Amino acid sequence: MYKVRIQKRVEKRIRKLRLIEKKKFVQLLDDLREFGPERKEWKNYSKLSDNEYHCHLSYNWVACWRRRKELLVIEVYYVGSRENAPY
Repeated sequence: MYKVRIQKRVEKRIRKLRLIEKKKFVQLLDDLREFGPERKEWKNYSKLSDNEYHCHLSYNWVACWRRRKELLVIEVYYVGSRENAPY
């Protein structure tokens, strides 16, 4: 089992999501906790670097996360529009 942390600024952005994206985000968090950072079954999943990943919650909304290699910790560092995504 992985520990998943969400940055404070991400918590604020989650409030802006529609209900359907919030539900998908909760499912993503569950999958990250149980199965780890590589989530190839998620829509438009891709590995951004050795320890950073992203996927689409919907056409316009994405989530980005990173794994701290020395620990079983995953940090969600971005949830928001794909136009403003940090990749």
